[in-house]
Amino acid sequence: MNKEKKSEVNDGIKKSISETTRAISGNETLKIKFSADPSGDYGDVIKLPQISKEPTEAELFKVRGIADSLALQARFKDEETFSKYDPSGEQAKEIYNELEIARCELLGEKFYPGSKRNIWQKTKVEASAFSNKASIGAEEESIAQLARFFIKRELSEADLPPEASQLLEKKEVFEDLTGHPEFKKTKDVLDQEKFAVLSRKLIERLGYGEQLGELDDIENDIDENNQEELEQDEAGQGSEDEENDASDNSETDDGESQQSTSADADIEDGQMEDAIEGEDQSENQTIQSIQGTQSKETFYQVFDTTNDQEINANRLADITELEKLREYLDQQLASLKGAVSRLANKLQRRLQAKQNRTWKFDLEEGLLDAAKLSRIVLNPTTPLSFKQESSTNFKDTVVSLLIDNSGSMRGRPISIAAISTEILAKTLERCNVKCEILGFTTKAWKGGQSREKWLAEGRQKNPGRLNDLRHIIYKNADEPWRRAKLNLGLMMKEGLLKENIDGEALDWAHKRIIKREENRKILLVISDGAPVDDSTLSVNPANYLEKHLRYVINKIETTNRVQLLAIGIGHDVTRYYKKAVTITDAEQLAGAMTEQLADLFEEQKPTLGKS
Repeated sequence: MNKEKKSEVNDGIKKSISETTRAISGNETLKIKFSADPSGDYGDVIKLPQISKEPTEAELFKVRGIADSLALQARFKDEETFSKYDPSGEQAKEIYNELEIARCELLGEKFYPGSKRNIWQKTKVEASAFSNKASIGAEEESIAQLARFFIKRELSEADLPPEASQLLEKKEVFEDLTGHPEFKKTKDVLDQEKFAVLSRKLIERLGYGEQLGELDDIENDIDENNQEELEQDEAGQGSEDEENDASDNSETDDGESQQSTSADADIEDGQMEDAIEGEDQSENQTIQSIQGTQSKETFYQVFDTTNDQEINANRLADITELEKLREYLDQQLASLKGAVSRLANKLQRRLQAKQNRTWKFDLEEGLLDAAKLSRIVLNPTTPLSFKQESSTNFKDTVVSLLIDNSGSMRGRPISIAAISTEILAKTLERCNVKCEILGFTTKAWKGGQSREKWLAEGRQKNPGRLNDLRHIIYKNADEPWRRAKLNLGLMMKEGLLKENIDGEALDWAHKRIIKREENRKILLVISDGAPVDDSTLSVNPANYLEKHLRYVINKIETTNRVQLLAIGIGHDVTRYYKKAVTITDAEQLAGAMTEQLADLFEEQKPTLGKS
């Protein structure tokens, strides 16, 4: 009975932590897993340390701190901005990542006072772990972690745990930078782009400037703005001190001063907003303004995102309709299935040949080595022998297939795209490569509710994108094929295929795959034409959507964290993508897909983050 009660208590703790994590992250569908795997954000899943059956208070604080930190990163970290300023060198990358974690945790202290104690305890545990390492003096081992402690000490309203402060005191470089006005700009925490530039400056000060890599003029512009703000702050410091002195003298003896006497005191919501912005705006508005921070892509804008839709395919039709659509798809392509399957088998043989599987024998754990069981029969005292298969690069790869679901794909092209995608997904699954299938279209022809809102508000000039997006998830990367099989039949649904806004769809697919934990990420786009949306193009420049598509492609190809390739059906996509092929007939699609992926797998895996 006691075991049952302990189990119930443990489950209750996990449930409470999971719900809090989802609430802070702002993602109600986020999955929380408690396991022995390394903790971290794996896209749609956050992994946390396993909780013991009788957890101590310190253990719970640590797990809650890790959960809060990861949830805050999910809420406040924009992957595009992060990638844009990501250094090229390995050590600089590690420092840069730790500094971004610090920024998110600092925002948590401001907007979620309850997380302050949890993260403080997590920092204490981390610092204690570093203190116990014999090699703490090694620069490469500790510098990234200490950089996070340093920036939190400079910008936080609360003191660091003593263990962390003591570590910083051992590093002369951090003591030299303590109190430097460049690293005291608390408002930069609210702007990820400014903070990224600040992080790169700190990395340079720490002696890793050669690992930063090159950026465009955006950094220089922000750098100049930061310098102007710094000069203004220094110029106004004298008058501000005089005002503070005057206010100090005017305070009454009964303690009406508004200063807080403790850095660890909880801040009420209203005081918190004043401390951050000095303006009368709500906490939610502030958070939305942070999350809505965009890059310098000023030429492209969206009139209204309220009615945009990201939806699983099985929610666009009931199970009965999906079964009928799936049956219709199978009938349409019965004759083609054999040829596509042969191509898939060819791809599988090529991939498996590249894997060069090897085994390690005579191990103490792993798979039982049946070949050596005869020894045990002859001599029962002989210990069991185990074997393990060596890891391969292909098992650490994810492929995302993004399919144009526009009206021009109606008929045989979309049917062939569906069946080719299915066979390819099944083939990759057999080779232990995870595969995601996505589609993109709009909710209406010639503008939906966005356009109606635009008309009602007086027809603003150059309003930007003027239609409601529909981004469809046919299969998640972690979902086995058997569960997603019916979903592909949705492509046969009458009225589903409408217009195509490729730039935003590609950006969406890239954001999804970049969050994956796999080292190698491949994004394959299948399209039959340039982006077209009549409602948008009729009130904006003629190349408005095409220009944005080129911008997104360039950003992905330059960042080089995802390998991007495209297949154009009767449409020359080589003018957009560096790696692309154009086919004249949809019948060639299956062959093009398998050949492109096979060739890509035979290339050397790129170094992530380098352009």
